[in-house]
Amino acid sequence: MLQLFARYFSVGVINTLLHWVVFGILVYLVSTTQATANLIAFIIAVTFSFFANAKFTFKKKATGGRYIAFTVFMGVLSYLTGFIADKLNAMPIITLVAFSAISLVLGFFYSKLFVFKGIE
Repeated sequence: MLQLFARYFSVGVINTLLHWVVFGILVYLVSTTQATANLIAFIIAVTFSFFANAKFTFKKKATGGRYIAFTVFMGVLSYLTGFIADKLNAMPIITLVAFSAISLVLGFFYSKLFVFKGIE
């Protein structure tokens, strides 16, 4: 399982960079709320992450059903993180770090146990 997590983590590094760049552009250049920026950045990054993890990490076919299962769960998590950050008037960097940590751990277990179930 450690090797599987290491592959998931390596895809996550690229995914996180993509997410952070899009989030920064939307918050600082477009002036959207953190909740909206986090959700849009997530959708872009999760598409990359899903297909990369299907092929590289879990070695499974990337199907529409798996994509929907993964993105709906993680999208709700993304939006809730931004929503809470907006309510707390948290700095955007706090939102990014919190979501990155939460999504790394929960995303891995959700992918392993549900989306790509039964893979070692």
